[in-house]
Amino acid sequence: MPVDSELYPVNLVVAGRRCLVVGGGRVATAKARGLLACGALVHVVAIELSDEMRGLDGVTYEIRPYRTGEVASYRLVMAATGDPRVDAAVFGDGEEAGVWVNCADDPSHCSFTLPAVLRRGPLSITVSTGGHSPALAAWLRDRLGAVIGPEYAVLLELLSDERAAARAAGRSSETLDWQKALDSDMLALIKAGQFEQARERLQACLSSSSA
Repeated sequence: MPVDSELYPVNLVVAGRRCLVVGGGRVATAKARGLLACGALVHVVAIELSDEMRGLDGVTYEIRPYRTGEVASYRLVMAATGDPRVDAAVFGDGEEAGVWVNCADDPSHCSFTLPAVLRRGPLSITVSTGGHSPALAAWLRDRLGAVIGPEYAVLLELLSDERAAARAAGRSSETLDWQKALDSDMLALIKAGQFEQARERLQACLSSSSA
């Protein structure tokens, strides 16, 4: 991947899909943990495994060198061996097999890069530098995390419930003035723990927009 090319942002569904991690150290463990958190079926191949990797619940592993071409059996691959030659070989195999590969700390051998992620329930906020500076991405994520707290997960739940209710009633959710509701004091009410009042404010805003 050319380092300066534009990246197409996407959220991948890896739940229930086979993903390979090549490498068994600290970085590879972090990659495996991230995949597991999203429900992936994670298999690890490495010549050595850290105790932390061995302790990950749900991971299967083989202690051996990477075998040429084995990426073809997986939907997504993370290469983090610390050996540029091995990681480059994994990437080359992925390109040949049409499998997406990320090589840790080597954007020139990536068919996708990983953003820094801030999660608030189902809400995900990502920061990407296109592989130029993961440190900056993580720093910006942490700054956003100081502003966007757990109340946003509650806000999302309320919005989701009302959207589902509107659709169940045969109304188009696209015609409702969600912006008016979000610009109201809903979030302040949630922060104050006044969840029912926040729900009532949301319903009032949506009712007035559909009148």
